[in-house]
Amino acid sequence: MANFFTDNPDLLFHLKHPLMEKIVALKERNFEDKDKFDYAPVDFEDAMDSYEKVLDIVGEICGDIVGPNAESVDQEGPKIVNNEVVYAKGTQENLDALVKAGLMGITLPRKYMGLNFPIIPYIMAADIVSRADAGFVNIWGLQDCAETIHEFADEEQKMKYLPRISMGETAAMDLTEPDAGSDLQAVQLKATFNEKDGKWYLNGVKRFITNGDGHISLVLARTEEGTNDGRGLSMFIYDRNEKAVIVRRIENKLGIKGSPTCELVFKNAPAELVGSRRMGLIKYVMALMNGARLGIGAQSVGVSEAAYREALSYAKERKQFGKSIIEFPAVYEMLATMKAKLDASRSLLYETSRYVDVYKTYDHISKERKLEAEEKEEMKIYQKKADFFTPLLKGTASEYCNQLAYDALQIHGGSGFMKDYPVERIYRDARITSIYEGTTQLQVVAAIRGVTTGGYLDSIREYEMAELKPELHGFRRTLIGMTEEYEKSVKAVTEVKDNEYLDFHARRLVEMAGNIIMSYLLIHDTQRDDKFRGSSEIFIKMAKAQNRERAEYIANSSIDDLGFFKFEL
Repeated sequence: MANFFTDNPDLLFHLKHPLMEKIVALKERNFEDKDKFDYAPVDFEDAMDSYEKVLDIVGEICGDIVGPNAESVDQEGPKIVNNEVVYAKGTQENLDALVKAGLMGITLPRKYMGLNFPIIPYIMAADIVSRADAGFVNIWGLQDCAETIHEFADEEQKMKYLPRISMGETAAMDLTEPDAGSDLQAVQLKATFNEKDGKWYLNGVKRFITNGDGHISLVLARTEEGTNDGRGLSMFIYDRNEKAVIVRRIENKLGIKGSPTCELVFKNAPAELVGSRRMGLIKYVMALMNGARLGIGAQSVGVSEAAYREALSYAKERKQFGKSIIEFPAVYEMLATMKAKLDASRSLLYETSRYVDVYKTYDHISKERKLEAEEKEEMKIYQKKADFFTPLLKGTASEYCNQLAYDALQIHGGSGFMKDYPVERIYRDARITSIYEGTTQLQVVAAIRGVTTGGYLDSIREYEMAELKPELHGFRRTLIGMTEEYEKSVKAVTEVKDNEYLDFHARRLVEMAGNIIMSYLLIHDTQRDDKFRGSSEIFIKMAKAQNRERAEYIANSSIDDLGFFKFEL
């Protein structure tokens, strides 16, 4: 019996972070539900025990059902039958098991039949599910659409839709179109209000929609005639029970083949407006996308975990020249670097999740009562951190995911290129993580604000001031030097006062900041548990070399370089 939670002690380590006590107290409103629901915790220890028990169930289902089904799901995939998506047999088994265990609506309040968990254990469950099957998390994990309904819909809509998700119905976010991928301002699917029956109707096409035939969909549509930008877009809920959408096709993809990616045709599809008109993209989709990017961060870390484990197992078993290949420096260096990147990306994942947890919970509390001045200020601080860290997480974790999958296949050699080993599927599944929910390039566009406003530097200074054991001071001295180098590079780029030049160096600057932040997170993890010392040392050496390379590139470049690159095109 495999259990993907208990066999990975790093998960419990991150679950037991010191900030969890604050997060739980906020989420539980000081445990006021204990008298209303028999499954509500009575105190912090009781809440943490509930999280562990639920994650243990997730781990068991993933180890015994989802993981073993992954290969058959990859081969079979979903299909369209009578205009409905039918999942692969293994996918349906996975979903049935998780629904039966009550693992939908994890973060929703108990009044909507949810578990009222913070984001941390939900993201941890997504981490575990992704390790078992990256494609399946795109079906189970889209329950975070419910968070958007919870945040912005009216009470009647919440009572209508949220319990359905808690009971096991699936969701989708219908945003992109044939001519509107990353540029969602170009969305043209039309929403028209019918004065006679007082209903909205949707007409148009959506493309590349993950789990497109989900029961409950959030749809971005144009409500304002004569507009061509984001100010003319609104958000709607479409209920599959209306049967007014044609599933034109399921895309034949490179990876995550168990996850149906659909093209949809809306034909006078009745829908309900969420919140206010014209706020669809500006407010609601931004919140939805940030949640999705956190989810892709978890997916990336889960796939990285799977890749690392497959590589480590194969390297121990495979013998060449009379010994296991793990004994060769070329291989054990790869594995050690993979582990360091995995540990760093997981630390960034849960640091970001903690920031999101605190500010989102304060936001919900603010709708119940007026926040105290201190609470308002704290919410503002955590929201800013979450906004800076989310694109950094999504960009970094997805790139590391691809690197780990690449190296895992390389360690397998020719065998990794064959479908006899799971690493071939993992390699294909990893590729999408740096593309959907905003490519790495778009994450850099979002993250560069953290560079230019000093947001990342502020976080770095906070990490720098934290108490450390004497044996970790050497790491900090190295990072202080890297921070000075980073500041110098930022100054060199920003002093040119040219936006195109800033964009040209944006990825280098964001990566430098990310390397320092993840290095600090690792030494803070080492402060709590010495098992992370090896990863800290390896990652910091790698980060120092990478940052030096980027700093030298910036120091030896000028605005004239832009003309050179354009000329080459």
